[in-house]
Amino acid sequence: MIDLQRLRVLRAVAEHGSFNRAATALRLTPSAVSQHVAALERSLGAQVVARSTRGVSLTRAGQIMVGAAESVAAELEHAQQQVDRLSTGRTQLTVATFTSGGRLLLPGALARLMAAHTRTVLHVREGEPENTLPLVRQGAVDLALAYHFDGPLPAWPGPTSNLEWTPLLEDPLHVILPQGHRLAGNDVLDLAELAAEPWVLGCLKTEEYLRRYAERAGFDPEVRGTTTDYFFARSLVAAGLGVSLVPSIALTPEIPGLCTVPIKPPGPIRYIGVAAISRGDRPHVTTLIQALREQAVHGTNKPPSPNRGSSGRTSAPDRATPSPTGP
Repeated sequence: MIDLQRLRVLRAVAEHGSFNRAATALRLTPSAVSQHVAALERSLGAQVVARSTRGVSLTRAGQIMVGAAESVAAELEHAQQQVDRLSTGRTQLTVATFTSGGRLLLPGALARLMAAHTRTVLHVREGEPENTLPLVRQGAVDLALAYHFDGPLPAWPGPTSNLEWTPLLEDPLHVILPQGHRLAGNDVLDLAELAAEPWVLGCLKTEEYLRRYAERAGFDPEVRGTTTDYFFARSLVAAGLGVSLVPSIALTPEIPGLCTVPIKPPGPIRYIGVAAISRGDRPHVTTLIQALREQAVHGTNKPPSPNRGSSGRTSAPDRATPSPTGP
């Protein structure tokens, strides 16, 4: 029989990357954490962590056990929710979201959910996908509105096999320029045309993505500013600090003095979707996912067409369309 406390300790070690940090999180001593892991390895007959001077990493057996630990945690959380519903007659639903996606999609979808399930108590948590997707796997949140670029879902630590991903939107990134910029009149831009420009970015992951695309275009971008807010980044562009790269759904509210230009295909795209653990007994989650899909296709809060400044010309409308494929 596998000890659940030992699984909990292993999950903490995987999350924090060391026995010492896991011990702090669990309020145990590092020696106690090490003993729990060693006892788990003896009971399994397999090594679950690889120890080195730089910390610890999971073996394949360890990854399997962390996945099992998260599944157990999710089942226990689900059972607690069912018991609470029996005693109170109300359903608690926790939704995690990143900022720009939540602003675009959640209000309309949550209104639809509350109209269908009036006795639902909603909780919303803001966070980036690498933080919220593990919470879905662990049962701490019921579903997460998330995104990824051209790689896999950022669901570390552990496997993603118990997550079901429903694609919602393709969210192209656009170049943001001051209105008087020499390239502001272009209908489309190649990133190579911006090789000499300084950049201001509204997300650290956008910087990583820009650098990958810039490398393909043959230049190393000079990043003069990084923020965690696309509106702030666009404000800095308006102030003349540089140019920016911003997803379609983060183009509102408009800022005077800016122009938005699409990137020549194939350009960078964010893929937005919702992640949840697949279950047949959660009608509230099913309703909300369907409402998010409807909001993505028919919602009234879609971003406007890219602004081309005072000339009155606009580029082709920027439509957020359902993604044809998952991650």
